[in-house]
Amino acid sequence: MEAVLRFTIPGRELLEIEHIVLDFNGTFACDGKVLPGVAERLNALADRVAVHIFTADTFGTAREACAGIRAKVVVTRQPVVGPEKERYVAELGAGRTAAIGNGANDVLMLRRAALAILVLGPEGAAVEALLSADVVVKEINEGLDLLLNPKRLAATLRR
Repeated sequence: MEAVLRFTIPGRELLEIEHIVLDFNGTFACDGKVLPGVAERLNALADRVAVHIFTADTFGTAREACAGIRAKVVVTRQPVVGPEKERYVAELGAGRTAAIGNGANDVLMLRRAALAILVLGPEGAAVEALLSADVVVKEINEGLDLLLNPKRLAATLRR
């Protein structure tokens, strides 16, 4: 079985996603703890595509907090991670990658990805990241549900 999410969006080309890259803190974790409902949704997505968590791990909890999530966890030791996140998305194949983030260090990956979802969660969101997104959701589970329920994304992005 091919590992891909397909989105038919009226007025746009077919969108095929093989990878999802997420920021950790502020996007699906608050103060280093995964928010309720996220692990289940990420594991449901992992049944269909590759899930990647790319983080500077501000609180030092990402690997432990994500232990029950079927995803590749990449913890960077660089103080400035924006260019690293962008390179990571490019190496995966930006045209087949969805990126989910909220912060200033997510701007470059959001711009590079085929689908960019901004989460306006407990930490808020950087304005530049907001302006780089295709879709804005008020919390992470809504963003993950867009990927799990393709008609919701189509309703939002149709032209």
